[in-house]
Amino acid sequence: MNARSLRLIPLRIAATMAAMISLSANADTRSPEWLQLEVRASDASCDVVEGFIKAEAADGGVLVEQMNGELCLFQPDIIVSRTAIPAPIPFESSQEMGQAILGELPPGFNILTTKHYIFCFNTRRQYAQWTASLFERLNDSFINYWKRAGCDIETPKQPLVVIIFSDRKEYEKYSTGDLTATSHQVVGYYNLLTNRVTTFDLTGSEALRPFTQSNTFNTGNLLAHPAAANLVATLIHEGTHQMAFNCGLHQRLAPIPLWVCEGIATYFETPDLATPRGWHAIGGVNHPRRQQFLKLHKQGWLQNIVENDQSFRHSDAATDAYAQAWATTAFLMKTKKELFVKYLSTLSTKKACQPDTKEQRIKDFEQTFGSPDKDMEQDIAAFVTRMR
Repeated sequence: MNARSLRLIPLRIAATMAAMISLSANADTRSPEWLQLEVRASDASCDVVEGFIKAEAADGGVLVEQMNGELCLFQPDIIVSRTAIPAPIPFESSQEMGQAILGELPPGFNILTTKHYIFCFNTRRQYAQWTASLFERLNDSFINYWKRAGCDIETPKQPLVVIIFSDRKEYEKYSTGDLTATSHQVVGYYNLLTNRVTTFDLTGSEALRPFTQSNTFNTGNLLAHPAAANLVATLIHEGTHQMAFNCGLHQRLAPIPLWVCEGIATYFETPDLATPRGWHAIGGVNHPRRQQFLKLHKQGWLQNIVENDQSFRHSDAATDAYAQAWATTAFLMKTKKELFVKYLSTLSTKKACQPDTKEQRIKDFEQTFGSPDKDMEQDIAAFVTRMR
């Protein structure tokens, strides 16, 4: 299994952003107010949802954040009533929050809580424990990396949730609502609405199965196989998305260019199979992305990914777009880190549901880095060529 070649779409990000911007071209952010909303379901019955208003459109549509961190979008024509009520008591512990999440999942799931995460899994506990150690390493490294770079970020306010299915079949059945017909192409994803990473036990892949068939999970045996690199890269990639949208680097459902989201994720994802967890340093040479980028010779690619996200949304162009995003991010982080941090600071002020035009995206980029023209493309290409 090649996780990189399968991750052909920007998961839930592009589709969700399109829907939100369509709702709220005139969105207005207000002080948080805890509400009880009665909303009409598709079968004409009514559901009750509680949360605070994250953003509200001029036409009455609302974006609600629930206590578990999930975002819900309601068009005005299905809102029957809204009533201000006292905010509920927060979950007392990660275990209590995990038990609430178990009620949403199929039978047979267990909980593993760590310092910063809740893992819900129905696969081997050893695999969940290894995944947990990988995510905890990412959490600490992510926060430290961006703080040292000068970013104003913080540890996520509540535990982050990761769901691990035992096999692809169960995962695809669960993920159909999130990924529609593309779930067979995606081996893990971060959902901006639920704020969760969902994946399955990737050691069941054809390449790794001979090393992991026994009930005893052996990390050393797993990481000794080259195919494990894709496993580690997938988990770190999606975990990086989750961290970026929960520590203040990005705002969920804000119009963050996909080249930035995916550039940072690919910049972080490079595995190191010589270490016990399979991942150690940030910003190592991502050889598959580098090789893909060096195959590309189409002038104008940089302006294309800066001004719009279209290439990330089409499977025949997305592999190239991911490579271009990685190359651009690596170039900026290695040669213009202070400017890149300044650019991220500009993006961090963008609010949920706030629309962005291609003219604004180009302006944001040019005010920080200059024109994304052929000269900058050549600088990036030269930089990537020198990387080893």
